[in-house]
Amino acid sequence: MTDKPVAVVTGASRGLGFLLARELADRGHDLVVNARSESGLAVAAAALQERGAQVVTVPGDVSDPAVGQQLVEAATARFGRLDVLVTNAGTIQVGPAFAMRAQDFANAMDLMFYGVLHPVLAALPVMKQRGAGRILIISSIGGKLPAPHLLPYVAAKHASVGFAEGLRVEAIRHGITVTCAVPGLMRTGSPRNALFTGDQSGEHRWFTLGDSLPLVSMDAERAARQLVGAALKGKPEVAPTPLAKIGMRVHGLAPATTIRLVSVVNRLLPSDETPRPMRPGHAVEKPARWFDSLTTLTRRAARRYHQHDDSSPDPAPDPAPSTRP
Repeated sequence: MTDKPVAVVTGASRGLGFLLARELADRGHDLVVNARSESGLAVAAAALQERGAQVVTVPGDVSDPAVGQQLVEAATARFGRLDVLVTNAGTIQVGPAFAMRAQDFANAMDLMFYGVLHPVLAALPVMKQRGAGRILIISSIGGKLPAPHLLPYVAAKHASVGFAEGLRVEAIRHGITVTCAVPGLMRTGSPRNALFTGDQSGEHRWFTLGDSLPLVSMDAERAARQLVGAALKGKPEVAPTPLAKIGMRVHGLAPATTIRLVSVVNRLLPSDETPRPMRPGHAVEKPARWFDSLTTLTRRAARRYHQHDDSSPDPAPDPAPSTRP
């Protein structure tokens, strides 16, 4: 049992999930953290314990309803309470729509919709009984407007936005607030473990460049502070990256114009639509030497935020049976 608030964070072994857990630890929370990689989760947990938090690890795939239940039970059994739930587990599959398979869409939905749904459904009765709770659902600007060469991701994030907004309407009467996070690109080092199809080298180049440009992407530590702060205040929505805010407003006022502009951007991206097995960024053919100098920020972020400690493909490149009910 503890007098400190307790947070559950999924996808916490690397990248944004690790930073969200670290921010909560710095704000005085004890933690239950989850990821699919047991070894990667152990490294992250050790770093979180150095911030003064008690940390319980629950490795597993949150698209499995049993894992969502285990997370909540771990919090109540060890600490006697659950104050905050952060659903962050996710993956990025990069490539043209014509190179994607049905399984790619199923993998994205399993992790980024059902991987949100199951922990939330497990947490709601506990929070309702206490008459209080904070839920932070990490979606994306891709859940508000279309992004080319990211269609499985966009489809799953649209589903998570709809779920977050609808749940807030009903949960708030029980003292439970739901915050939907819709960030744009953040420098988390994610290209190292993102999955690529089609022209894999070309797709990896544009995605990594976009992730590393200061005017396009945002410092991930600053984003994590804003996301956690908004959730603890019970705000309905938070869009920490400036381009995400602009994109949402323009799309809301002139959706047809936005779609035309994004269609122009799509023409600048690689045109190879050959379906190929998904390959993680760290396994894609290394670009020319000049590329390293342009992507220094992303490579530094990958080292700082445990992308090298947890390099497991997410989800597995080979087709796997869907865990959806």
